[in-house]
Amino acid sequence: MAFERARLARRWARRSIATRLLLAALVIIALVLPLAGAWLSHYYRASAVAAFDERLKATLNVVIAGVSVDPQSRELRYRSALGDARFDQVFSGWYWQITDQGAHQLASRSLWDQRLPVTDNRQVSARSVTGPRAQPLRVVERDIYLAPLSAPLHVSVAADETTLRDDIQRFQGLLWLGMLALGALLLGVLALQVRFGLAPLRRMNANLREVEKGAASRMDTRLPEELATLAGSMNAVLARDQRLIERGRHTAGNLAHALKTPLSVMRLQLKQLPPESGERLGVELARIDAAVRHHLARASAAGEGLALSPIALDATLAGLLEGLTRLAARRGITLNQRWQARPRVRMDAQDVQEVIGNLLDNAIRWASAEVTLSVEVQGETLTLRVSDDGPGLDDEQCQAALARGARLDEQRSESGLGLAIVADLVALYRGEMALSRAGAGGLEVCLTLPVVSHER
Repeated sequence: MAFERARLARRWARRSIATRLLLAALVIIALVLPLAGAWLSHYYRASAVAAFDERLKATLNVVIAGVSVDPQSRELRYRSALGDARFDQVFSGWYWQITDQGAHQLASRSLWDQRLPVTDNRQVSARSVTGPRAQPLRVVERDIYLAPLSAPLHVSVAADETTLRDDIQRFQGLLWLGMLALGALLLGVLALQVRFGLAPLRRMNANLREVEKGAASRMDTRLPEELATLAGSMNAVLARDQRLIERGRHTAGNLAHALKTPLSVMRLQLKQLPPESGERLGVELARIDAAVRHHLARASAAGEGLALSPIALDATLAGLLEGLTRLAARRGITLNQRWQARPRVRMDAQDVQEVIGNLLDNAIRWASAEVTLSVEVQGETLTLRVSDDGPGLDDEQCQAALARGARLDEQRSESGLGLAIVADLVALYRGEMALSRAGAGGLEVCLTLPVVSHER
């Protein structure tokens, strides 16, 4: 149970602001409109019934004014005309009746041989009863005293309340239809209000995606006051990160230049040492040089930390591929290129050249006669394959090389450093690297990078 509540809470936490606002408005409308409708319906019903009763009370007073008693025979007489033909039409639904619950009785012609139910009530009262032929009637009645009678007379006036009920039901139907229309209208207006109110957030989100893709370098601050402050703070963070990254890259470059001269001097001094000592120191010096180049290349890589503008992959690699093609030709090796597309990628030009340069350099070094570079695009994923026809690595060696990650330099002399740099760069761009046996028998390195941009 607790797990289910936690799962629902997590799902609710992921709801958009627009959905939250619309759901809140829907709950309020669903609570308020039915209550308002019920109150209006009750008020109209009470008003309609009260107006109907007032009409019957007025008729009752007319009937009371027209009744009299013969002083000699003590018989009831009614000489007044109500001016409504329905009281003369049999079972019309409009009736009047005067009775003392004894011998004295008078009734409208419309009652014919039927009588209305009687209750003792000295005050004017109204109630609903069932009349002749099961007609629903509204009755207004009261007791009066007329001399020389000692017993009170009960005077009743009744009317068919079907019309009253139909009127109330018709009003209720129109009321609830109007409430539904009002609820839909309110939801529509609120949806427009939410869309209009959240438009700056959507614009800010689109702007942030542009910054992420490298199409923009900073957030647009032409926003409402609350969001403009947030966008300004984000710009400050972006600028600070950019400065830190650029500073790190410049520092790495300066360090590379600073270490290059001492290493060159040490190599010259090694030649003056005895062969045995010079060989041992040369190995250690080569390890230092490789480690420095490896970590400097990694430190100077841009990776996904920068907002990178899309670059044309073929144009970026054109100079590098031309130089490597000439190098391969001097060694008697053919460098083939297979381009499925000419994509634009969100990568730093130096990183692209570092990746392809290291892979092709290793392949050319170990190839017998042929090296192939394949470029494929699927959606936003770039697939690069570099294969050769050299001795290659078997499956166990490929798995071991990938498993050991940053220590690929131990797998193969003179080639591990390039593969290690490539692995680090691929990881920085959230890509994957796979090693396998090539179709020509050598090593095939496959890189998949989610960096393709379809913007023009």
